[in-house]
Amino acid sequence: MTTPDTDQHEIPFEERRYRSQKLRRRGIFLIPSLFTVANLLCGYFAVVASLLGGRDNFDHAAKAIGFAILFDSLDGRLARLLKANTDFGVQFDSIADVVSFGIAPAILAYAWGLRALPGDGSVAFQQMDEFGWVCCLAFLICCAWRLARFNVQGMAPGSSKYFIGMPTPAAAGMIAAIVHGFKQPLHDWRWSVAWFLLAAGLGALMTSTIRYNSFKDIPLTRKQPSLAIVLLCLLVGVIWRYSEYALVIMASTYAVVGLTLHVVRFLRHRLVSRTA
Repeated sequence: MTTPDTDQHEIPFEERRYRSQKLRRRGIFLIPSLFTVANLLCGYFAVVASLLGGRDNFDHAAKAIGFAILFDSLDGRLARLLKANTDFGVQFDSIADVVSFGIAPAILAYAWGLRALPGDGSVAFQQMDEFGWVCCLAFLICCAWRLARFNVQGMAPGSSKYFIGMPTPAAAGMIAAIVHGFKQPLHDWRWSVAWFLLAAGLGALMTSTIRYNSFKDIPLTRKQPSLAIVLLCLLVGVIWRYSEYALVIMASTYAVVGLTLHVVRFLRHRLVSRTA
């Protein structure tokens, strides 16, 4: 009769070492997926909070989308850092992104722009309901379209510094930042119209060919100068203390800069073509 200790010693050392490395390798592959699950959890929480409605619940939903963006950025970087990229991870991440950056912000935008409008049951309210429903559905479809195109085409040809079209986390972050910044749901139908048009416009930016900076060329794993670390700490402090203002400014700037640079490149190309 053998004891567990003697059984362990009977296994060759090389085989035990191989098994140990295999288990560690499996654990490494699970780490990015755990962050993807956290991303998915935040998206689900945002949907539930949006359906509950109310000023605080809308703010909680917006914050959940913000945390989903953080987890989404970490799972990709960890996968590259740990060399744990898999086809399963890519597909799992895309499904989570559809929930967190497509369904969650679409429902949040719809509920935040419609719930507090006066005249519930009137013809005008029903028309606004249909208009908001269509605009938010367009946002969701464009998000799924953008993710599918990215899985097939990847980054901009010849460069890993740019995305083709506005990234889905940035579009979702724009909606979340505005809800978090203003908090109180809209009470004026004119602002609701502008809000739903913004959601549809963000969807159009996601499916466009406008180039947006990916910031993937920033060498975070390398030693950074002291000034860069100080500026990063200041940025984190400003976001923590003045998140209502800072996040709206950051999200709006990212959206506008990409669009402005695209217009400038287009006009420059037209000017060169005329002078040639």
